[in-house]
Amino acid sequence: MSNSSDTFNTRFRGYFPVVIDVETAGFNPKTDALLEVAAVTLKFDENGFLVKDVIEHYHVIPFEGANIEPAAIEFNGIDPHCALRGAVSEEEAIKGLCKAVRKAQKAADCQRSVIVAHNAHFDQSFMNAAIERVNLKRSPFHPFVSFDTTSLAALTLGQTVLVKACQAAGISFDQKEAHSALYDTQKTADLFCYMVNRFKSLGGWPLITEEN
Repeated sequence: MSNSSDTFNTRFRGYFPVVIDVETAGFNPKTDALLEVAAVTLKFDENGFLVKDVIEHYHVIPFEGANIEPAAIEFNGIDPHCALRGAVSEEEAIKGLCKAVRKAQKAADCQRSVIVAHNAHFDQSFMNAAIERVNLKRSPFHPFVSFDTTSLAALTLGQTVLVKACQAAGISFDQKEAHSALYDTQKTADLFCYMVNRFKSLGGWPLITEEN
């Protein structure tokens, strides 16, 4: 069964981890369009293991004046102007996602959320830029702290590429579905949960000290 250590406000120094993935029209968060964003919140199950909880997902209309790099579009296969995407404004997407995160963060008794992502600096930089553009006053996310599953996977699995890390962890991964924010976020969440839970299973959490 779970114990007192199986809470977010004790496990991650009070941070509430939220797995994020973005698909973009380039590499510059200030000038290039955000095209898709997904988030997965997490929870502890009855045995104290980390599992996926709520999924938020938005296709995003490029902000006014946004740059769209042809090479980026060719890579991710997104047509920014396709009406069938069901895209919403960047403001609606970011504010909707952050509202859901704040609600989950509050329920977990945490004061701040932290972005979990594969190559986290990239996703965090686009999230920060979008939050600034829509003038969101109460971002739930820490502006610079992040949990990078690339680094964690290198340490625990000897892999840095998402698909290879998932394969090493025994997590199924369909490369045809890759480069979709919704799919990649869920797989990153699976990977993060696997690594945290594996550490717990090996006796690394709760921390046992000599004083205990």
